[in-house]
Amino acid sequence: MFRAIGLMSGTSMDGVDVALIETDGEEGIVLGPSRSYPYAETDRALLRGAIQEAALLDDRQSRPGSLALADAMITDRHAEAVEAFLSAGSIDRATIDLIGFHGQTVLHRPGRRLTVQIGDGNTLSARTGIKVVHDFRAADVARGGQGAPLVPVFHRALAAAAGFLKPVAVINIGGVANLSFIAPGQEPIACDTGPGNALLDDLMRNRLGLPCDQDGAVAARGTADQSILDQLLANPFFAEPPPKSLDRNDFSGQLVNALAIEDAAATLTAFTAASLASVLPHLPSSPSMAIVCGGGARNKTLMREMTNRFPCPVAVAETLGWSSDAMEAQAFAYLAVRTFKNLPITFPMTTGVERPLPGGVLARAGLSSL
Repeated sequence: MFRAIGLMSGTSMDGVDVALIETDGEEGIVLGPSRSYPYAETDRALLRGAIQEAALLDDRQSRPGSLALADAMITDRHAEAVEAFLSAGSIDRATIDLIGFHGQTVLHRPGRRLTVQIGDGNTLSARTGIKVVHDFRAADVARGGQGAPLVPVFHRALAAAAGFLKPVAVINIGGVANLSFIAPGQEPIACDTGPGNALLDDLMRNRLGLPCDQDGAVAARGTADQSILDQLLANPFFAEPPPKSLDRNDFSGQLVNALAIEDAAATLTAFTAASLASVLPHLPSSPSMAIVCGGGARNKTLMREMTNRFPCPVAVAETLGWSSDAMEAQAFAYLAVRTFKNLPITFPMTTGVERPLPGGVLARAGLSSL
């Protein structure tokens, strides 16, 4: 068994999630402690600017303008998070075998065989003194895969450890939402499903100066506009079967701009739930349960919307002793071990790659990745 730390900074740009697990990279998993370290608003502003600049990239190694500053900031914040995590838990770094470092996605265009995650794995390894695995998506995208989602193989391991005898859906709702269909003894089926929290977070920030709709309270006071919802759902993406993936900025919330804030929030919340439900007709069978993790699991209005649209029980990850907040960080710790053992991390029905494919890069401490 390996002791591995996973680091995740998602499309919601909340901060750095850190989690420790012990695993053999297969079905042996022991979940350990986790913590989150929020970004300052100046960090988020820098990331938003970097994402806008990244839209013009055609070279995944290039870091023009604010991208270079954001790359250094992401590396710094992750190094600081590791140090704070080790200190808070009185964890001896010599007992940690690997760090799985996702970095921050600033551009994801698999159709152009281009995906960009900023953050320097080599520098992180040098600063922490621990082996780092990073750049998890590039190999899959280079081979024609979608490069996302990457967590389904971890979902499969969790479901096996929990002893599920029937198919389940594991749903992560971050800035972008994704769904994994896990059936015993089979490779996972998975895809990105829609905008997750991204449009709702943007709405709250632009209208109210708030980072999110806490607990779904604003949406709970509104009514979804069915006409606008129908227009949002008319996007051809939702008719496509898995596998498929998204960039955070593939969808726009402009259609709700004329609505009152409560109705706009209700409409975008319903949109996230409906886009998740749109995947179900493409699955081999109905899941026996939908298990929700990520920031969206804390949105009570979104959870109610999903319950109304799904043909099975909908539960938060904590119901099974899992962590809604730490799930993706745990997944990248798990993926780091699989990379180290040269095991596949993506599959034909999760990313569309031709065959199960290893991925990730073992960092060389002290050498810049640029």
